Amino acid sequence: MSEQIIKVTASGVRIDKFLADSELDISRSSIVTLIESGNILVNDKKINKKFKLSVGDIIKIDIPEPVPYEAKAEDISLDIIYEDDDLLVVNKQKGMVVHPAPGNYEGTLVNALLFHCKDSLSGINGVMRPGIVHRIDKDTSGLLIVAKNDFSHTFLAEQIKEHSFTREYEAVVFGNLKEENGTVDAPIGRNPNDRKKMCITPKNSKNAVTHYSVICRYKGYTHIKCILETGRTHQIRVHMASLGHPVSGDLIYGVKNEKVDFTGQCLHARKIGFIHPKTGNYMEFTSDLPDYFQKFLSKLKNISK
Repeated sequence: MSEQIIKVTASGVRIDKFLADSELDISRSSIVTLIESGNILVNDKKINKKFKLSVGDIIKIDIPEPVPYEAKAEDISLDIIYEDDDLLVVNKQKGMVVHPAPGNYEGTLVNALLFHCKDSLSGINGVMRPGIVHRIDKDTSGLLIVAKNDFSHTFLAEQIKEHSFTREYEAVVFGNLKEENGTVDAPIGRNPNDRKKMCITPKNSKNAVTHYSVICRYKGYTHIKCILETGRTHQIRVHMASLGHPVSGDLIYGVKNEKVDFTGQCLHARKIGFIHPKTGNYMEFTSDLPDYFQKFLSKLKNISK
């Protein structure tokens, strides 16, 4: 167990916000858990998350050692588009987390893959993310590739690094884009004020490029195609929001209280293409738009008549 001592130099701030905004690498939800378990004390007394600090208060934080975790196999149905001895192409449903993480240790794509593939998954990303070459968000549906061995994983990851890996998405964004197509070239990094968010920033960021084009226009919305040149966390969502046209249903970067009733984030990984690590042949796969996406488009067509 590690211990942190902090002397407070400001008054009137809630302890959970104060610690979340500090240089400690702890999420706000983890801070609340530590407070509730008595691992965070103020002046050697237990407090609650709403406790407001005063100048001179002494915060004592005991952070328990992490409990080793290894992802477990679960019999969960998978929509496998393609499979051979080296890789799989999986069509992930919306709402499924790709790999285990705090708060999501079960029901993930990795849990399902471990049941389906047994020991045939690359180990480069460790016991929490076996086989995972790239990720898509929990509320994004669509295609991603899984490596069955380390050679395939390294070969595919190199294509992503060199931007030769095809990744094409479709999305419905809020509002009407002025141009028929365009490119957003803006670096993305962690939001300094909220660790759960990403943002466009020149500091501690990586270059990010998204090409977009209009598929169809509706009243108040635009159906678009996005081609990723890079693959940063939340890239399409952050880039489109930066244009003033966030992805419809995006609860983090989107418009609150959208007038049209939606079924959640409308973003689908429609196509991927890559050179096979063993055969050297280029392979490309396309996924049909899922029901939630098609129903939303039908609704937009009706209100646009």
